[in-house]
Amino acid sequence: MKNSVLVTGGAGYIGSHVVQQLVTRGERVVVIDNLSTGFRDAVCGAELVVGNVGDRALVARLLREHHVEAVMHFAAHTVVPESVSDPLKYYGNNTCNTHRLLACCAAAGVGRFIFSSAAAVYGVTDNGIADEGTPTQPINPYGASKLMSETILRDFCATGAMRHITLRYFNVAGCDPLGRIGQSTPHATLLIRVACEHAVGKRASLSIFGTDYDTPDGTGIRDYIHVDDLASAHLRALDHLRDGGESLTLNCGYGHGYSVREVIDAVQRVGGQPSSVVELPRRAGDTPILIARSDRLKQNLDWQPQYDDLDFIVRTALLWEKQLARKSAPLASASRA
Repeated sequence: MKNSVLVTGGAGYIGSHVVQQLVTRGERVVVIDNLSTGFRDAVCGAELVVGNVGDRALVARLLREHHVEAVMHFAAHTVVPESVSDPLKYYGNNTCNTHRLLACCAAAGVGRFIFSSAAAVYGVTDNGIADEGTPTQPINPYGASKLMSETILRDFCATGAMRHITLRYFNVAGCDPLGRIGQSTPHATLLIRVACEHAVGKRASLSIFGTDYDTPDGTGIRDYIHVDDLASAHLRALDHLRDGGESLTLNCGYGHGYSVREVIDAVQRVGGQPSSVVELPRRAGDTPILIARSDRLKQNLDWQPQYDDLDFIVRTALLWEKQLARKSAPLASASRA
C-alpha cells in the first residue's frame, strides 16, 4: 500500500484547501476531523474519518492502517476572544491534543510533521513586524496554546526521532479561486469573511473593534495571505522534509499589511455595495499591527505567492459567500412557507 499523509482538521477551512492540493497532485490522504467546525463535503478525494485527534486509540490505528509517513496538524480552536473567555478549552484542545498526537506519531515511527501555528505567538512587537527571531510573547491563550505546542514539537524533534516544519500563519483569507471549497464556519470572526457576509446580507452591520490604534487610520493592520498560497506552502514543506531537509519554523505572510478600513473599502469596491459600519471599543487580545517577514519561507522552501492582491482575495471570498447564500435561500423560503 502507498504511504499516506494524515491531515488532522482536514475538513476545516485551511485544512480542506491543503487536502485539495495534495489530492490534485496524486497524494494518498486520510483526514481526521470531528466536524465541530469542519464540513464533510469540504473533503474531496480523501478518506474522512470522523473522530477526535486526542483519541489515541483511533489515531494509532489510522497511522498503522494507512501507513502514514507524514502528518499535517490543523485541528485546533482558533477564535482569539473565545480563548480569553475560556482558556482551558484552548489549552486542552490545542496543546494537550497536540501532545497526544505526537505521542502516537512517536510510537508509530512517523518521521515528518507539519504544524499549523499562528502569528499570535508573537504578541505585540516593537514595530508591528515579526520575523522568526522576534521574541514570542503571546497576549492571549490562543497564541500561548500554539506556542506551547511548538515547544513540545521542537523538543521532541531535538531527540532525532522526527523532523518538522512549523508554519506561523498571519491572517488567512479568501477561498478556492474556482469556488469548489471555501470558509463555511458559522459565527466567523475573521474580518474578510465577516465583511463578505455583510456584503451578501447575512449581517446587518459590520463592526470595527478599535479605531484609536496608533496607525494611519486608527484601525488595526494585518498581513493577509490567500488560503491557496498558504496551502501551497504546506506542500513545499512536505517536499522539503521528504528531501531530507532540516526542521524549520517559518512565517507565512506577504510582508505587507492592510488596515481594517482598507479591507472594508476593498469589499465595498469588489462587491459594489456600501457597508453599514459600527465602531466599537478594542477587543481583548488584539494587537495594533502585525506583519510578517517571510523571506525564510521563500528561501528555504522555494515558495512564491500567486495571489498577493487584496481585491483578488476579497473576490474569491465573496464568490464563496454568494454560493453559500444561494444554497441557504431555498431553506429560508421553505421555513417561511
